[in-house]
Amino acid sequence: MANKAIYPGSFDPVTNGHLDIIERAYNVFDHVVVAVLHNRKKEPFFSIDQRVKLIEESVKHMPGVEVDAFHGLLVDYVKEIKADTIVRGLRAVSDFEYEMQAASINRKLEPGVETFFMMTNHQYSYLSSSIVKEVAEYGADVSGLVPAHVEEALRKQFEKKNRG
Repeated sequence: MANKAIYPGSFDPVTNGHLDIIERAYNVFDHVVVAVLHNRKKEPFFSIDQRVKLIEESVKHMPGVEVDAFHGLLVDYVKEIKADTIVRGLRAVSDFEYEMQAASINRKLEPGVETFFMMTNHQYSYLSSSIVKEVAEYGADVSGLVPAHVEEALRKQFEKKNRG
């Protein structure tokens, strides 16, 4: 087994597709860090702290999984935490094109870091955080798309947003 892998993303919110990748990475690597990206270009639905807590609740049964947040270049964070590998999930060919470019620049910036691509389980190939938020906004059932505590957090966040 490889030593330490990092699975970066916005996770706004974490979905069952993300959790599938986390669980499968957990079976391959000794230690997995789920790293929540603070992206200044996006206005998040959940705060960094909320996203970290939602993921922590989702992975508490996996002792080799840690949740953290970061900003800046991914390769800088990878070096900082002394990870060996970046894990990325692929849903479609369009994901591969983007992820291949990202992996190439990361390898250029930090030659010792590998990128490990995992195909998403077919039952989650359509799933994204954006779709989950859109469906939840209209009050539709998202129970098969996210864990129950994330579904509850979405409901509360939309209630809060609609009141304010």
